[in-house]
Amino acid sequence: MISRRDFLQVSMAASAIVGGSGFGNWARLAAQQALTQDQLLDFDTFGNVTLIHVTDIHAQLKPIYFREPEINLGVGDARGQIPHVTGADFRKMYGIEDGSPSAYALTYNDFAALGKEYGKVGGLDRVATVVNSIRAARPDALLLDGGDTWHGSYTCYQTQGQDMVNVMNKLVPDAMTFHWEFTLGSDRVHEILEDLPFAALGQNIFDKEWDEPSENFESYRVFERGGTKIAVIGQAFPYMPIANPGWMFPEYSFGIRDERMQEMVDEARGEGAELIVVLSHNGFDVDKKMASRVQGIDVILSGHTHDAVPEPVLVGETIIIASGSNGKFVSRVDLDVRDGKMMGFKHKLIPIFSDVIEPDKEMTALIDEQRAPYLDQLTEVIGQLDMDSVLYRRGNFNGSWDDLICDALLSEREADIAMSPGVRWGPSLMPGQEITREDIWNVTSMTYPNAYRTEMTGEFIHVILEDVADNLFNTDPYYQQGGDMVRIGGMGYEIDITKPQGSRISNMTLLKTGEAIDPAKTYMVAGWASVNEGTEGPEIWNVVESHIGKLGTVSSKPNTSVKVVGA
Repeated sequence: MISRRDFLQVSMAASAIVGGSGFGNWARLAAQQALTQDQLLDFDTFGNVTLIHVTDIHAQLKPIYFREPEINLGVGDARGQIPHVTGADFRKMYGIEDGSPSAYALTYNDFAALGKEYGKVGGLDRVATVVNSIRAARPDALLLDGGDTWHGSYTCYQTQGQDMVNVMNKLVPDAMTFHWEFTLGSDRVHEILEDLPFAALGQNIFDKEWDEPSENFESYRVFERGGTKIAVIGQAFPYMPIANPGWMFPEYSFGIRDERMQEMVDEARGEGAELIVVLSHNGFDVDKKMASRVQGIDVILSGHTHDAVPEPVLVGETIIIASGSNGKFVSRVDLDVRDGKMMGFKHKLIPIFSDVIEPDKEMTALIDEQRAPYLDQLTEVIGQLDMDSVLYRRGNFNGSWDDLICDALLSEREADIAMSPGVRWGPSLMPGQEITREDIWNVTSMTYPNAYRTEMTGEFIHVILEDVADNLFNTDPYYQQGGDMVRIGGMGYEIDITKPQGSRISNMTLLKTGEAIDPAKTYMVAGWASVNEGTEGPEIWNVVESHIGKLGTVSSKPNTSVKVVGA
């Protein structure tokens, strides 16, 4: 007898053949072939349930450029596995033609040239068009937001997330989960939750004092759609107090809590749920491990690590869907649920090519309304990028935006060494593009922005790098607790990602002198995004703006200060 897992594997293979899995027929278009909205939205409705997934929007209301990572290394069992495949290897894995729309959307190569051809991506008025189109075909589709929504832009900071709340309410999601939202502070989060017209989910959000599930968040909600009872279980970012300032949300604790996840799955099944969906902000590798440990999950909608994965990944009998970031993609998943079981699916990762998808006029007006009070500040030009440079963030070790931020810290704060957090959010800028205040805020906006200046010993700097490296390269995904590697300016180092914690970092060198970092010597270090309460210093966006204003024209050069071993 064919097993359910075998059935799902056949479903994946068949879907890939007909273009229903992954990124659909648009990926098979040749370079220079004109895209149309109909091609991007084409989908033969399947089964009886439809899920729509967006995640990690980071407050990007308008179309942007966004370069995918060049380096995304996996360790242990994840080595060489999705999502740790990039560039030409990624295109080979999925049969993507060089120079095609999918090459531009999903890989980093020839980004500047392809960007001129295919244009910007995202824009929530374009996302609205896609969502409305899916709902026209399947009116009871579930729209699920994976979090990192109320954070990441000038207007989001100025309105304490209200601009994104207003716009997302217009999209009418059915549920969301959380991460950066908590950095608005507990009081503001509670204020928003009071009027939130959809489910706020997080089975792992606990009252810290009582070590009980928080009454402010539901663990799951059951929806009836397509004649099927669907339990959507929320999984907030597990490592909030480690990666972000715990003093901003002192009454909460988090954690993976996969034993309780199993309890929630079993409880929902006991209440008659026929389909179990986890709306997750764990990160892709953590979701893969959770799927292997928790039985009975049908679908995990994965967020946090910003991966755009063209086809679902199957772990046991669980399919994992990842939908990118910054409003660049929307995932549609159609499911055939019969007799209490998911028997098959079709999936499409829909790229939001802004020049191809017609914006929804009502959503455009609402977005412009949020931005209108701040338009003069947003559009003020601070500098310009030269014709040979791209500013981008994604990558395990450095991005040109981060190099620029580190240069600003070194110069403006008169430091020997600069540190910038390895966050993944932030759009890209193209050669020759003007750099506006909005662009600077898009890569620096947060509620703990102070740029500190302090003395650190060489030994302490080494400890910091080792700790961050372990958050990224521990072979157990449950110990991968942060973003990418901390960005370093003014210092080079070597990292062996195959070694254990405490022995990965070596050959630390002060770049301005070429001398080895002395463990006993003290160095002046500037950085930002400290999780410590009371950190003093100017806001990082002012530091960067001052630096760019003095430069006038910004150039980015290849960063060769980090040598990676074991990749």
